[in-house]
Amino acid sequence: MSHLSERPLQPVVGVPMPHESAALHVTGTALYTDDLVMRTRDVLHAWPVQSPHAHARITALRVKPAYDVPGVVRVLTADDVPGVNDAGVKHDEPLFPGEVMFNGHAVCWVLGETLEAARLGACAVEVEYEPLPALIGVRDAIDAGSFQGIGRHLERGDVDAALAGAEHVFRGEFEFAGQEHFYLETHSALALVDEYGQIFVQSSTQHPSETQEIVAHVLGLASHSVTVQCLRMGGGFGGKEMQPHGFAAIAALGATLTGRPVRLRLNRTQDMTMSGKRHGFHSKWTVGFGADGKLVALDATLTADGGWSLDLSEPVLARAMCHIDNAYEIPHVRVDGQIAKTNKTSQTAFRGFGGPQGMLVIEDILGRCAPLLGYDAAELRRRNFYQPGDSTPYGQPVRHADRLESCWSQVLSAGEVDRRVAEIAEFNAAHEHVKRGLALTPVKFGISFNLTAFNQAGALVHVYKDGSVLINHGGTEMGQGLHTKMLQVAATTLGVSLSRVRLAPTRTDKVPNTSATAASSGADLNGAAIKNACEQIRERLATVAGGKLGISPLDVRFVDGVVRGLSGDGVDWNELVNLAYHQRVQLWAAGFYRTEGLHWDANAMRGEPFKYFAYGVAASEVEVDGFTGAYTLRRVDIVHDVGDSLSPLIDIGQIEGGFVQGAGWLTLEDLRWDANTGRLSTQAASTYKLPSFSEMPEVFNVTLLEKAHEDGAVYGSKAVGEPPLMLAFSVREALRQAAAAFGPAGTSVDLPSPATPEAVYWAVERARGGASWSG
Repeated sequence: MSHLSERPLQPVVGVPMPHESAALHVTGTALYTDDLVMRTRDVLHAWPVQSPHAHARITALRVKPAYDVPGVVRVLTADDVPGVNDAGVKHDEPLFPGEVMFNGHAVCWVLGETLEAARLGACAVEVEYEPLPALIGVRDAIDAGSFQGIGRHLERGDVDAALAGAEHVFRGEFEFAGQEHFYLETHSALALVDEYGQIFVQSSTQHPSETQEIVAHVLGLASHSVTVQCLRMGGGFGGKEMQPHGFAAIAALGATLTGRPVRLRLNRTQDMTMSGKRHGFHSKWTVGFGADGKLVALDATLTADGGWSLDLSEPVLARAMCHIDNAYEIPHVRVDGQIAKTNKTSQTAFRGFGGPQGMLVIEDILGRCAPLLGYDAAELRRRNFYQPGDSTPYGQPVRHADRLESCWSQVLSAGEVDRRVAEIAEFNAAHEHVKRGLALTPVKFGISFNLTAFNQAGALVHVYKDGSVLINHGGTEMGQGLHTKMLQVAATTLGVSLSRVRLAPTRTDKVPNTSATAASSGADLNGAAIKNACEQIRERLATVAGGKLGISPLDVRFVDGVVRGLSGDGVDWNELVNLAYHQRVQLWAAGFYRTEGLHWDANAMRGEPFKYFAYGVAASEVEVDGFTGAYTLRRVDIVHDVGDSLSPLIDIGQIEGGFVQGAGWLTLEDLRWDANTGRLSTQAASTYKLPSFSEMPEVFNVTLLEKAHEDGAVYGSKAVGEPPLMLAFSVREALRQAAAAFGPAGTSVDLPSPATPEAVYWAVERARGGASWSG
């Protein structure tokens, strides 16, 4: 067992704890970025002037009429930018564009004494446009050859020969939609300038260091002149990894020019029409199976709909390509990836970061092909699982592949799947217009950032003379419970009670050069950095304790607030800390961690980009109404691998939430753009269907896989943020099976994604009519 993963006696990690801000959340006293406006004097409010065109050149911009509106203080345009007029790290996202690239693109921003004054001022701004040709759909972009970024190629084996010799070969296309993040808190920022010209930005951001970097280059300043703080976010899901930077820069620019604090908060419609979403994908594939149902070869092309700029589309595409295998051994693989450029919002990170899109392709293939091969879909999946000793198409060994079988078997047993499958068959035979389906799907998800450099983290830990502990780390809290886990890690490492430890807000002047809280790596990276800092302090204190107790520092143990040797008397933590102070022992430390063992050649698409894989299996049962396509999610059973959990209540909540969000993406959330104007038609909760209590399963069983210690991670834990989302494939596959039950035996259903009730209804109608997908 590694030093990093070994747990001491009586650890605080592993104990079920409520979220550290749970009481603040439910009482409404938790502060978010926009709540700070009420605590700030003389705040100006920002409002955008948005383009009504999907693609157009700005030929005239007249801001003078806005100044005639009472309460308007300043209109921000490109002429006001002292640094770089760009909000992205790739310099392809002008903050104030001369050419608008999507319907809703902000042309300029109005600052007003009130939000209403800013809104009316924005309405008064006069803009003239020269409309240009626009591409809205990903297929249109493919046909037009409209691509951006670097295409990728992943290959193993001899695909052509394997397909030529395969017993069964199928071909198909599959286009599936993106997803709106719909975090409860929309994008917001509050910027102030102090007497030294230092910029302080409160931002709802998953990546404070990058927000700092973008604000600095827009203002033409060095990074040390900008401090970014994130108290907490009301949800992020990846949507606040890259997209907050420009909004923070607008607020900071306004504050610099006016000398007053500037608040920018998007309303829901602005947020949905201006900010990026999960990438929709188009896929084209050919797959070969052997006579035994084993996958032989896969040849696929993935096209990500990147929107108008690159954002994170390149790493999203790469992760999709690296996850097209999901949990299945495919001996011969060829995958080509490309990024379409369309006149839509710039699509961005979303929980799973391309992994769900790649995995959905192979799950759709198996769901379509199973009936044509004469296999039960669950059996076809199981017989293609990775086995110990296997490696991925990009060359990474699949460690702990046996956990797939462990999760699968446990779901079968605890979920009484065999009995329920028989009952479903009886039910379907007895009901003509209502059918049920039950599907099992696995998850194998790689954990680490695609870019190796991002796999590092820092922390700053202070121990005060009274024995109290303050921790700072580079991760941000968006409701996922990261701060709760970090408190538990610090308390465990120092051997003190949780009540002795407090956590400070995330800010760039405490821990610099941080990575985004993303890629499910927040606890792995920041937890290890905190552990490192605490161990430095503990080592110093052990020397002091050894001198006081007359023992070797190596024999000192820190347990439950008492420091003692292997036997005999001990000294209280508070007393020891005070003693160390008077001996002039340093009681604070900066911690650091870098993930070891990663290597990745992005051009060759070869290497070991992931520290480990997280595994899970879900079984979902649905009931479908044949008259309407409406469905009910009757029961869900999940077994998921989180290693040795740092905080079981937090992890179970993440699994439940991730699953429901995944089910929303796959079955409900239907993004629609007007093909003529490029306007987002689904720009509010009234038109964009989100999962709610009515979509929750009637029975929802979540179990953490036992004996799943991860040797290379902090206290033996595993990431939990993203992998559970893909467990929701089981819902879509259950809907496929229920729809097929309306037709003759062996019917193969081609099911769109999202599988909305409307889509399910038409799938039912095709099955009833005897139409079966044939490949």
